[in-house]
Amino acid sequence: MGEHPYFTREEYEARLKRLKSRMDPARVDAALFDEIEAMIWVAGFGSSANRWRCVVIPMAADPFFLIRALDAGICRDRSWIEDVPTYRDWEDPIPVLVANLAERGLTGGRIGLDFESYGMSIGRFAALRDAMPDAEFVDLGPVVAELRLIKSPAEIELLRRAAAIADQATLDAAAVCVVGGYQRDASKRAQMTFIEMGGDPYRPGPITAGRGWNFLHAPSGDEPLEKGDVVHIELTPRIHGYSSRIMRNVVLGTPEPERQRAMDILIELQDRQIAAMRPGAIAADIDAILRQGVIACGLRDSYDNITGYTLGLYGDAGPRTSDFTRILHPGAHWAMEAGMVFHIYASAGGAAISETVLVTEDGPERLTRLPRGFILNG
Repeated sequence: MGEHPYFTREEYEARLKRLKSRMDPARVDAALFDEIEAMIWVAGFGSSANRWRCVVIPMAADPFFLIRALDAGICRDRSWIEDVPTYRDWEDPIPVLVANLAERGLTGGRIGLDFESYGMSIGRFAALRDAMPDAEFVDLGPVVAELRLIKSPAEIELLRRAAAIADQATLDAAAVCVVGGYQRDASKRAQMTFIEMGGDPYRPGPITAGRGWNFLHAPSGDEPLEKGDVVHIELTPRIHGYSSRIMRNVVLGTPEPERQRAMDILIELQDRQIAAMRPGAIAADIDAILRQGVIACGLRDSYDNITGYTLGLYGDAGPRTSDFTRILHPGAHWAMEAGMVFHIYASAGGAAISETVLVTEDGPERLTRLPRGFILNG
């Protein structure tokens, strides 16, 4: 079997046990996963959807990883799954899938899928049904995404390391945000820090500048920075795909009194919000601390976005930039559990701030550790 650079075989055995405990009540004979995050978590490897690929986990037979021949070598090197059937790039993978299911007596069984999977197109699903008319396809829902909510100690260690990278990269990126400089300078510096500190070579995250009040997630500009500009830095470093996140604002000069008031209010409300993140706490109650507080203080007329979302594993070729398996909003009636990790973020009045927070048995732990407030340059 292959060796993962960070996780042990015992880690994957524990994941497989948890997965089968969710498959068993659904009475499926096997489960098929084709989202990259699910494949990486279950099998230790995932690849892009340039050509379709999947991991199949039977309840009572050997698993297999179906993949294009070009990627089979690295798959065998990285995954604990030993059976890696392949197909050539111009071939249809469905017959190979069916043949491997037939070897295990599963073509007439109950096959579990995530019906919301971004890897399963309507055409692919129709082809599966046509190729296995005796099979019954069962919706397991986002079972792997839900299992991934509770992080193992090894996963938490990766998120701690990613948080340290986020902190340092924020300082390094902020240092080049000067009058006459460019947003690209900050992006370049952040990405360099990612790599220098052992992070994955991945895009840094949103870095935008302006003088207005609502430039969160705005496109990056090419104009030189000027006195009075505010640079929004939101960094999303990864290690082995595990991402921690942070948001800070760099002010080139002195923040306007209204902007400073907004930041002070956001910090006070978010500090209260983070302090409430304890096992058993209801997500909607935590969300309300910030959401209602911002509106009550007059910083927003309405608060239409969420105030936090889950963090963890992100595939290089996945379409989602954020993991919304659990989000903080007024209708979120689920409870916090130890081992969950969140990106808690707030924006209003021309200010924005965020942290990566781990929920522990003893309460919240802020993994990102920079001082909270504006970073002042000049």
